[in-house]
Amino acid sequence: MHDPVTSTDRIAGLAADLRAAVGGDVRFDDAHRAMWSADASNYRKVPIGVVAPRDAADVEAAMAVCRAHEVPVLPRGAGTSIAGQAVNTAVVLDFRKYLNRILEVDPDARTARVEPGVICDDVRDAGAPHGLTFGPDPSTHNRCTIGGMIGNNACGSHSVAWGKTVDNVHAMDVLTYRGERLTLGRGQSTGAIPERLRALGERYADEVRTSFPDLTRRVSGYNLDQLLPGGEIDLAKAMVGTEGTCATVLNATVRLVESPPVRALAVLGFPDAYIAADNVMVVREHSPLTIEGMDAGLIAALRASNPVETASRALPHGGGWLYVETGGQTRAEAEAAAQAVARAMKPYGASSLVVSDPAKMKALWRIREDGAGILTRSPDGGEAWPGWEDAAVPPEKFGAYLREFDAVLERHGRKGVYYGHFGDGCLHVRIDFDLLSKPGIANFRAFMEDAADLVVAHGGSLSGEHGDGRARSELLDRMYPQTIIRAFEEFKGIWDPDDRMNPGCIVRSARLDEDLRVFVGMPTIQDTPQLAFTHDRGSFTRATRRCLGVGKCVTAHGGVMCPSYRATGEEMHSTRGRARLLFEMANGEVIDGGWQNDAVAEALDLCLSCKGCKRDCPVGVDMAAYKTEFLAQRYHRKLRPASHYSMGALPRWMRLVGMLPAGVVDGINALARVPWLAGIVKRAGGIAPERDIPEIARETFTTRARADSIIERGPVAPAPRGRILLWLDTFTDHFDPDVAEDAVAVLTALGYSVELPPRGVCCGLTWTSTGQVGAARRVLRRSLRTIEPWLSAGVPVVGLEPSCTAALRADGAELLPAEPLAAALAGGVKTFAELLAEHLDELPGLVVGGSRRALVQVHCHQHAELGADDDRAVMRALDVEAEVLDSGCCGLAGNFGFEKGHYEVSMAAAERVLLPAVRSADADVEVLADGFSCRTQLRQAGTREPVHLAQLAARALGLRPARSEH
Repeated sequence: MHDPVTSTDRIAGLAADLRAAVGGDVRFDDAHRAMWSADASNYRKVPIGVVAPRDAADVEAAMAVCRAHEVPVLPRGAGTSIAGQAVNTAVVLDFRKYLNRILEVDPDARTARVEPGVICDDVRDAGAPHGLTFGPDPSTHNRCTIGGMIGNNACGSHSVAWGKTVDNVHAMDVLTYRGERLTLGRGQSTGAIPERLRALGERYADEVRTSFPDLTRRVSGYNLDQLLPGGEIDLAKAMVGTEGTCATVLNATVRLVESPPVRALAVLGFPDAYIAADNVMVVREHSPLTIEGMDAGLIAALRASNPVETASRALPHGGGWLYVETGGQTRAEAEAAAQAVARAMKPYGASSLVVSDPAKMKALWRIREDGAGILTRSPDGGEAWPGWEDAAVPPEKFGAYLREFDAVLERHGRKGVYYGHFGDGCLHVRIDFDLLSKPGIANFRAFMEDAADLVVAHGGSLSGEHGDGRARSELLDRMYPQTIIRAFEEFKGIWDPDDRMNPGCIVRSARLDEDLRVFVGMPTIQDTPQLAFTHDRGSFTRATRRCLGVGKCVTAHGGVMCPSYRATGEEMHSTRGRARLLFEMANGEVIDGGWQNDAVAEALDLCLSCKGCKRDCPVGVDMAAYKTEFLAQRYHRKLRPASHYSMGALPRWMRLVGMLPAGVVDGINALARVPWLAGIVKRAGGIAPERDIPEIARETFTTRARADSIIERGPVAPAPRGRILLWLDTFTDHFDPDVAEDAVAVLTALGYSVELPPRGVCCGLTWTSTGQVGAARRVLRRSLRTIEPWLSAGVPVVGLEPSCTAALRADGAELLPAEPLAAALAGGVKTFAELLAEHLDELPGLVVGGSRRALVQVHCHQHAELGADDDRAVMRALDVEAEVLDSGCCGLAGNFGFEKGHYEVSMAAAERVLLPAVRSADADVEVLADGFSCRTQLRQAGTREPVHLAQLAARALGLRPARSEH
C-alpha cells in the first residue's frame, strides 16, 4: 500500500500539471473532493482530485502526469458501486461527462463499440431499432456506465437469459498505468503482457479448475478462468471485473442480443421468501428472461416510506414473490408464456398475477429496482447498510441458504430484508449494522466473516454482482486457497507492477472495517436543527446520512428529480452531490466552516426545492428541507439576500396590496410594465431581470366572494353534502381568482356549502423555502388558530394550490411538531381532485358538451406529497382525454425561477419536456397546470393560457360563470 498524497505543494503541482496537459476538467477543490469521497457503499476515501477527460488522448495525458507524480489512479463510472471499489485516495478519472459516446452499432455483427462513460440504457436504446439490446441490466441501468459495469462485472435481472457483463464483452482497448495501450479480445492480443498472462493461466490451470465455484454468478476475484489453456484465451473477458485495479478502459465492443419485442410479467406469490427460493429451479425450466425475488419486508418498507405508492397493492397474496418475465413476438405470445408459468406454479401453492400492459409492468418493476434505497431507511429513521450485499450460491441451494443466512443474522443480533436475482441464487440484503460505535463495527466484522463461511459452504461466491471492493476483498482467502490468492496478486502485478491502479481492492486489500463512511465521518457541527426532522429522529446530521449514493438523481429522463442536474450535468447540482456536501460539512474534515461554507451554499443555490427527490429518491432524501435548514442556520441573525425579503414574504406584501382599490392595483400593474421602473424593482428585490412581474388581479376572490355573500361562518341553511372550508392561498386569491370562483361553482353544484375563514390564511411556504423558519411557524400557527373552529368540527379543508396543500399535509409537522392542530389539518386537508374523486360515479352524468383533451403538468410538490391518481380519475369522469406529462419540474418552482441568477437553469428545465410538448400540442388541447408556478412559467414562455382543474371541471359541467365586476 502506498502512502497517500498529503503535501499541499505536491498536490498543487500535480493539479497544475494536469491542467496544463488535459483538455477536460481538472478539479482539486474541496467541494469536488468531498463529492467523490463516497460511492453507494459503506466506505469513504477522500480523493486527491477529479479529472474529467474529453477523449482518449486526455486519458493518456492524465495517466502520464499521474505516473510522473507517482500517484494512484481510480477510473470511475457513475459511482453507484456498493462494495466500495469506486473510492480511493487517488486521482479519479470521471468518464461520465465527456467520454460517453456510442461510437458504432453493427446490427449484423450484433455489437456496439462504446466509450466507458456511456450509460447502459443508451446502449440498449441504440440497439432497439434493430431488435437488439445489451443484456446486462442492473437496477441502476438508467445511470450506470458501461465502464463501471465492466469494472464490476455487473449482471442485472436478465442474467438468467443473457448472463453477466463478462458474457457480453467482445473486445476492448485499455491503457495501463505505465502508458501501454492494448487491444484485448479473444486470441487477438499480442505483446509482453498477453504472453505473461498466458503463462500465468498455464501455471495455475489445475488450481483454477478445482477452486473456482461452478455457478453463473461468480464475480469475486479475477477471471483467471479466461486464461485457461486448451483454447483461445480471452483477455477482454479477463479484464472484466478487475474493478479498475489493472488498467483503464478507453472503449469497449460489447455484444448485443436479440430482444423480444413484447414482454409480459408473471408475479408469483408464495407464503414466504424461502418457499419462493425453493421453487426457482421449476421456473427456470420455462426459460424465462428473468426470475427476481422479493421478501414481504421490502413491500412493508415501501408502503411505509411512500404512502401514495399504489403499484404494490396489485401484488398477489403472499409473503414472498417471484417476478418472472417472458417475451414474445406479440403481446399475446408473451402473455401466453407468462400464463404458462403461472399455471405451472399453481401446484406449488403460488398465487399469481399476469401483466402485459407496459405501464403496469413498469410500475411493478420500480418496486424491485428501488429495493436498495427503500431498505436503507425505516420510516422511524432506523438505518440499514450494505456490506453483505450480493452473495450468490447455486440456485438449487438458494432456499436452504436463505434459511441458514437468517440464522446467522439472528445469531449476531441483526435484521435484514432481502430481495434479489433468485433465479441465479443471488441475494441482495440491507442489514441494520451499527456502524457508529466500535462494538457495532466489531459485530459487523464478525457477521461478515461468518456470512462468508456460510456462502462458501454452499459452493457460492462472496459477490454475485457488485464485486469485492473494500467490503469483501479481505475475505477472498475464505473462498479461495492461498495458491489462487497468489495467482490474483501475479495477475494484478502483470498489469500494474507499480500497484497504482485503485490499490487496496481484490489483492493486498484494505480491511473491511476500515474507512467506514459513518464512523470516520462523525459530525462535528452542533445538531440543533430548526426543522423537526421527524423521520430522522430529530437529527439533521442523521438526515445527511440518508443518501447512500444509489444515484437515481443523476438520470437523464423520467420523474422529477433532479431538475438542476439535468440542466447543468454537474454533480454539485444533483441531489446526491448536495447530500455529499452536507454530510462532509457536518463532519468538517474537507468542508470546513459549517453553515457558512460557500461551496455548500453554491450547491444549494440551484436546488429548486421542488421536492422531487422526496418522492423519487428511493431513500426519501428531502433536499428542499435540507436547503431550508441550511438557509435558516446560515442567515440566523444575519442580513439575508434581497429575494428572501421580497419573495419570501410575498403573502405579506400581497395582503397589503389586497387592501388597495382596484384602480390603484391597475396602476401598479401598469407601472410594472414600464421597463426601467420594473428594472429598479427587480434589482431591489433580487429578481431575475429576464422575468416579467406577474400581473396582480385587480380584485381578489375574497373581495368577490364577500360581495356575493359567501360568508365566513357558512350559509344559513346547510347544504346537502355538508360544509367545505376553502383554503384560499395567496397565489389563487391575488393572481388567479377565477380559479377559486370556478372551484366554488363546481363544489356548490355538487351540493357543498363553501366557506371562507374570517381572514386570510397562509401555509408559510414562501418563508419556509427561504429558510425563514421562525416566520413560517408564526404564520402557520396564526392560520391554524383562525381555522380551528372548522378543524374542531371536522369540516374538510380544500386547497387549490398544490404547493400549499402539500405544505399543509407534510410540512406543518416539521414546523410545529407539537401542535395538534397541524396534525389535524394534515389529516383533514384535501386537494380539489381528491374531493371530486369522491363523486366519480356522479360526474359523468353532469358533463355537458363533447369530450375534451388536455396536456397535464403535475406540480412537483403534488408529485412528491399528494400523487396524481385522483386527478387522472376525475379527468376520466369528466370525459377529458388527458396526457399526463413525465416532464419533471416546470423550472419556476416558486421563488426559484424568479431569483437573480436562476433564469437559465429555470428555462432549461422547462425546455427539456414541458415547453416542447405544449408547443407541439394541437390547438384544441387544454394545458392543465394546477400550480401557480407552472402556469406562470407557461405564460412567461409565451405558450397558450394554462388552466386549473377547477376551470376545466367548470367548463365540462357547464358551470363557468360570467365574471362579476365587483
